[in-house]
Amino acid sequence: MSERQLTGRHVAAIFVGAFGVIIAVNVALAVSAVETFPGLEVKNSYVASQEFNTRLHEQTALGWTVYADTRGEEVILSITDRTGAPVQVAELQATVGRATHVRDDVTPDFTFDGTHYVAPVKLGAGNWNIRMTARAKDGTEFTQRVILHVKE
Repeated sequence: MSERQLTGRHVAAIFVGAFGVIIAVNVALAVSAVETFPGLEVKNSYVASQEFNTRLHEQTALGWTVYADTRGEEVILSITDRTGAPVQVAELQATVGRATHVRDDVTPDFTFDGTHYVAPVKLGAGNWNIRMTARAKDGTEFTQRVILHVKE
């Protein structure tokens, strides 16, 4: 039985192969990150930062608490005031999607049933975000990201 020797060509092939795998994985991850990036949150971050405290105080003054849940193939969004009473808003816009990409984003049509906002949406298991903007009857804008965990 003859022994195989480790030559310079073998070492070079191992070296090139290992770095080739590393580079290929890095390129694949970079392409995936760029393709799934949803885009800008605000057009001008400086202006948004200057208005942040004002919006925060207005939103806090409303005293609203938001909670999300699912029931079958429905998403339930509960908005309550300081006393725990349901809040009926003047306007509600919400996008339900994954935190990592926008491929599964949906904009359901929520309707108020007297207690909750309900929308027919079929969601797969996992973590979802509801990015909502509600307008109070006095015109105050309320913006929040609500985390929703869906179990199988």
